[in-house]
Amino acid sequence: MSIDDPVPPPDRHRRPRYTGTHPRRFGDKYKELQPERYPGIVEHVRQQGGTPAGSHVPILVGEVLAALDPNPGDVVLDCTLGAGGHAAAILPKILPEGRLVGIDRDAGELERTQARLAAYADSLTVHATSFAWVESVASEEGGAFDAILADLGVSSMQLDDPERGFSYKADGPLDMRMDRSTGRTAQHLLASVDEAHLADALRDLADEPEAAKFARAIVEARARKPLVRTLDLVRVILAAKGLTLSSWKAKSRDGDAGLHPASRTFQAVRILVNGEMDALDRLLDAAPRLLRPGGRIAILSFHSGEDRRVKIAFRDGVRGGLYEAMSDEPIRASAAETKSNPRASSARLRWARKPA
Repeated sequence: MSIDDPVPPPDRHRRPRYTGTHPRRFGDKYKELQPERYPGIVEHVRQQGGTPAGSHVPILVGEVLAALDPNPGDVVLDCTLGAGGHAAAILPKILPEGRLVGIDRDAGELERTQARLAAYADSLTVHATSFAWVESVASEEGGAFDAILADLGVSSMQLDDPERGFSYKADGPLDMRMDRSTGRTAQHLLASVDEAHLADALRDLADEPEAAKFARAIVEARARKPLVRTLDLVRVILAAKGLTLSSWKAKSRDGDAGLHPASRTFQAVRILVNGEMDALDRLLDAAPRLLRPGGRIAILSFHSGEDRRVKIAFRDGVRGGLYEAMSDEPIRASAAETKSNPRASSARLRWARKPA
């Protein structure tokens, strides 16, 4: 390059910008994804009735604390550590001698949660596995706990990120695995699941009133073309309702859309992919053996199939003397909590206590 050649401008790292004033894409919400750099953004989104992208707002925290009654020196098992919201409320209650054992099958999120809870590192032990293996974890951790918690909901970080495949609102791969290192994806499951089994799952796991119709539509669609993306599945469900993506969006803009037609299908498929009911059954069976005398268990569920299992297990446990008391009715989020965190609207908390 001669002295007369123009000098190239220096490389500059441009600050990422929102697409428009109200970004919809997960990746565009850089402020919400970096709350430590943008103080106030989390509270701003919460005040507008939303959940900040990439974050998780724990549900019924006060009610969970009341049910578990954690005390100094207690050993607590959090079967679904997630982003650590409930754990962060429990840990100060059990210090200085107490300990919390956390289980989560999402290894990536588990690492981030450990960083968030670094102040409690000496009182926290984590296991990257499904709580289906709760008895194996318990055997490594002394075998008995003063309190057990399970929050059966999917974390907001998983729901919001299209690449995880949990959301019917944005296009992404049909994955839905909580542990992306193993197991079959939603794409693989939907490519082979029997129509009758799928219809039963839609009905039993998601209370889908049009289970048979949707199962048939999925089987017919996959015969024509593999379902690979989340919007492939959404289009099948919408078509079964006589809708298209554009017509549904128009209904949504008009404010008369209601529940998304694909929401229950995504829920049922996610539960199948991750074997969630089997894991819950194994936890409910093991819990009385893992609790110390006077120990408490609290479970947050998010649909009737889960809640029914919890209710029956606790009721049978009381009748059989395994528990001495249980919640009479599920505890629901208050109107104020639901307004500030809409994802709390379907949560149901039940608890049981072992005899002292």
